[in-house]
Amino acid sequence: MIANGTTANGGNPEEGKLPPPAEVDHEEEDDAEEEGTAPAAATGEGAKKKKKKKKSKKKSAKVEQSEPPRVGLSKLFPDGNYPEGELQDYKDDNAWRTTSEEMRYNERMIMQDPELTYNNIRRGAEVHRQVRQHARRTIKPGMTMTEIAENIENGTRALVEENGLESGVGFPTGLSLNHCAAHYTPNAGDTKVLQNGDVLKVDIGVHVKGRILDSAFTLTFDPTYEKLLEAVKAATDTGVREAGIDVRVGDIAGAIQETMESYEVEINGKFIPVKPIENLSGHSINPYQIHGGKSILLVKNNDQTKMEEGEYFAIETFGSTGTGRVVEEGECSHYARVLTPPNVPLRQVSTNTGKTSVLTCPYTDSQLPNHC
Repeated sequence: MIANGTTANGGNPEEGKLPPPAEVDHEEEDDAEEEGTAPAAATGEGAKKKKKKKKSKKKSAKVEQSEPPRVGLSKLFPDGNYPEGELQDYKDDNAWRTTSEEMRYNERMIMQDPELTYNNIRRGAEVHRQVRQHARRTIKPGMTMTEIAENIENGTRALVEENGLESGVGFPTGLSLNHCAAHYTPNAGDTKVLQNGDVLKVDIGVHVKGRILDSAFTLTFDPTYEKLLEAVKAATDTGVREAGIDVRVGDIAGAIQETMESYEVEINGKFIPVKPIENLSGHSINPYQIHGGKSILLVKNNDQTKMEEGEYFAIETFGSTGTGRVVEEGECSHYARVLTPPNVPLRQVSTNTGKTSVLTCPYTDSQLPNHC
């Protein structure tokens, strides 16, 4: 997706090989084997006895994450309980959602299915958090886009303990530069290098049992664009705060727009207002389907579609110093199977068609050998 001007996105090794997980140290007591004499109980005769061999006691040290992160989460959280995210209370005008017994009952019924519980998404979120923190620390000018993408995806695969449909990368890592707003991933052979003046949008996806976690952040090494990053972060926080069951997506869009347009960026002595990109949006997420059908635009509209119980959403905000619109441009780097493909006569089907193992989760051409 290409936009006129600079854009920002808000949200919260050897090639092909992963380093082995960090080893767990064990403290052991030395085994002791001693001999001695002991008096006989009845006769008083001394008899040599061999003392029983002491069992070694092993004390497991706490498992810690490696650098770069390559230790799977099952080793860090052996009980299978993962950290909760930030919880948002309903706004005052929707507080009845918290107090209504009927509403709470409906939500409990939907969440009773173990595949719909929050633990899967919390596992994905913890993977994302650790990989994201490492990416923020290590991405520097001079790195190639391919190097950055491989480092992120290798970390994701290791931490989520990639296992086909059970867990893995949710979609190709987005590394969109400057006027490219979204959906750029380096294809095989890409030689693009990150520069000091670039604004880089990093979009990372993780999935656990089809529950896809879609979250992005923006990096800049030039203080000129700090206000642009501040604007999209504030707009994202607004979208999250306004979201909730029964909220209309058009109202969320209006709140995002109001927040975004309250910022401006000074570039070469000229103040430029930050504009939300009107033809990009956040979206609902279904199991194994990154775009679930509901959209949350970034400008106010009359869409009366409501958020409902049991749904997952990605609140995505895109701010620009340009016209506030994107056009489709550049080479294709994302592929996905159609969820409901049309009927095609057998004679028209190529035998070389690539297939992905993760249903409608997107993938890149560099990943095709792993999925054919």
